[in-house]
Amino acid sequence: MNEIDAVRSLAALAQEMRLRVFRALVVAGTQGLTPGALAEQLEVAPNTLSFHLKELTHSNLVSQERQGRHLIYRASIATMNELLGFLTENCCRGEECLTPQTAACDC
Repeated sequence: MNEIDAVRSLAALAQEMRLRVFRALVVAGTQGLTPGALAEQLEVAPNTLSFHLKELTHSNLVSQERQGRHLIYRASIATMNELLGFLTENCCRGEECLTPQTAACDC
């Protein structure tokens, strides 16, 4: 992942409803969710959800697949992993990273 893609992904997630949508799709896994099921689960209007799904799809964090007359949305785990990898690729300058347990230690 390059810097431009990372910024696009982070910008898409920097909105409360889009973050909720993405997290719900992560929980749904490979099965995904229809827009109707997602709108019901998140208690959001369908037209509002459609706007947020478009933004997440544009950032490649969400994929869309047609199954018969239904659209199925899924979180793109590959893109999520690329983003996490990009954010942490130079973590701790190659040394062992602090864990919550060692960060609290007065060693």
